[in-house]
Formats: sequence, structure tokens, C-alpha cells
Amino acid sequence: MDTINPVNQTDRLKACPAAVTSLMLLLSLFVFPKISGAAEEAAQGKQLFEKRCTGCHSLDRNKEGPNLAGVYGRQAGMAPGFNYSTALKSAHFAWDEQRLEKWLTDTQSLVEDNNMDFHVPKPDERAALIHYLKSLSSPQASASNQSAR
Repeated sequence: MDTINPVNQTDRLKACPAAVTSLMLLLSLFVFPKISGAAEEAAQGKQLFEKRCTGCHSLDRNKEGPNLAGVYGRQAGMAPGFNYSTALKSAHFAWDEQRLEKWLTDTQSLVEDNNMDFHVPKPDERAALIHYLKSLSSPQASASNQSAR
């Protein structure tokens, strides 16, 4: 009776680096484009912010609109030192992707009687702005913003 010799452990270990390399290459096809795409989206968001938002908003002080540094995750109507509308002061939510999306689409649909009359009509531009604002609100961004002051 013929027996099949099992692959010895040395052969398995020799095959493993090739398998790991192949797996890493395969993962890079799916993971790295997303990282690169996220960086591009944040860069586009920064450009849009500077072009369309800085007339009323800033990242380091209140202007006609509140300071937007750290807005993602912040309670609505709660930027220190800004005089919000009664409607936003009474809002009971934190800014997240869904609420920022709705806000940038039509502010009144999220909070009636607020004082902001502005919208971003293109979905891809809203997504880029939200991604940028979210990137500024990450723990790493908060630490670097405070160390820069």
C-alpha cells in the first residue's frame, strides 16, 4: 500500500513567506487605495473649506459662524463663545456624518429657524467637506492643534 508522505514542517515554513507576501499584495490592492482615496478626499475637503466656508467660519476662532475645529462629535450649538440661534442651542445631538450631510444639504431640514442660510448642492463636495471636518476632530488632530497654539 502506497502512503502519501505528509509535507514536512520545513516545507510548510518555506511556503509560508510566499503565501504571506501574496496575501499582503492582495490586501494592498484593496486597503492602500482606500487610504490614498481618503487622503485625497480630505485634501479636496480642505480646498472646499477654504474656498466656500472661510467667509463665515474659521478653524481657530468664531466669526459670523462658529469655529469649526473639532465640530465633528461636538454637541450642536455648543462652540465656546459663539452666540447661536435658539434653535441650535436647543438641538440635542452631536455632529456626525449623517447630521453634517443633512445640514450641508439643507440646514432647515435638520434644525428649523437656525441662522445659517447656506448649502452645498453636490454630494461629493459634501462628503469631502465632512471628511475634512472629521479629520480635524480626530484625537491626533486635536493634540496637534493644541500643541500648535
